[in-house]
Amino acid sequence: MDGVDFVAASFDPLHVHATLTVAFDPGLRDELMALTLPNDNEIDRMGKADVALATMIGNGINQLIQENNLDRSRIKAIGSHGQTIRHRPEHGFTLQIGDPNIITEITQIPVISDFRRRDMAAGGQGAPLVPAFHQALFQHATIHRVILNLGGIANVSMLPAGNEQGVYGFNTGPANILMDAWCHRYTGQPYDENGNWSAYGQPIRALLDRLQSHEYFSKEPPKSTGREDFNLEWLDEQISDWRNDLEYDELEDTPENVQATLMKLTTRAIKKAIYRSPLDTGEVYVCGGGAYNSHMLEQLRWRLRKHNWSVQSTSVLGLAPTWVEATAFAWLAMRFNQQLSGNLPTVTGAKDYRILGTITVV
Repeated sequence: MDGVDFVAASFDPLHVHATLTVAFDPGLRDELMALTLPNDNEIDRMGKADVALATMIGNGINQLIQENNLDRSRIKAIGSHGQTIRHRPEHGFTLQIGDPNIITEITQIPVISDFRRRDMAAGGQGAPLVPAFHQALFQHATIHRVILNLGGIANVSMLPAGNEQGVYGFNTGPANILMDAWCHRYTGQPYDENGNWSAYGQPIRALLDRLQSHEYFSKEPPKSTGREDFNLEWLDEQISDWRNDLEYDELEDTPENVQATLMKLTTRAIKKAIYRSPLDTGEVYVCGGGAYNSHMLEQLRWRLRKHNWSVQSTSVLGLAPTWVEATAFAWLAMRFNQQLSGNLPTVTGAKDYRILGTITVV
């Protein structure tokens, strides 16, 4: 959770006109992180964060327009996902903040937001939503493809060659969410650049087995998860329980060895998802911040070598990993604007296709 990515895009064909990333103010970042878990005075704090985030987004959009001399009158709508602070599909709700009314007021452009709840109302998980965009942009007629998004959570979009009805996807588990938090605690850095720190360590097998016993990993798709399930407090509990259960000298639990264990937790879950799919071999394209973790990509290539899966970033397909997710929500806004469905029931588990989002007009 480093900042907000902004993309100005048009479609059919896709063209990215401008991009911008605005880093979070440390105070807002810390508050958004804190709001993902139960705590005191949540409603009041959520309301203040809702306003602060929306103001940041609105100002960021104006900055994108001004710095790139974009014609505001040609922008049909803003697609704003906001920040997820709770995702509880087992209870039938998901919550994103970043008030679209404020964004509309600042930019004087209609805002399409609240993309997840319509799918959830139709019995779906409300996530992941990006596979529909991945299918539209990346599916190939003769080559099986997997689009792997390595954000806080890892999710896969399975794109069987030439089979539009066979597309499915789900969250495989944590990606950067645990590694970034652990890295920040012990190094003071926001993330493990290139995976260099984890490469220095050695995975701890017994700890890895304990982490993998989380019930999420044994669930069958459709499924989705988030910070509610995988967070630093949960990790600390698992490490404490593992230490208490030791009956022999285990590999030293240095911070870098724990980081290497978290790396293996992520890559092993991704390997399991791909090898259990009906796709025998093909191409994996990686997006999200994890696409720049060279050690993680090396680990994925090693784990997927048996069936000759190639692993590359989405840059080779014409869209840089940083901008895939932001472009996906621009695409979802376009789908809403055209009154076309934005979900894939085979991914989310919804009973049917649904038009996603609500609009806040000028």
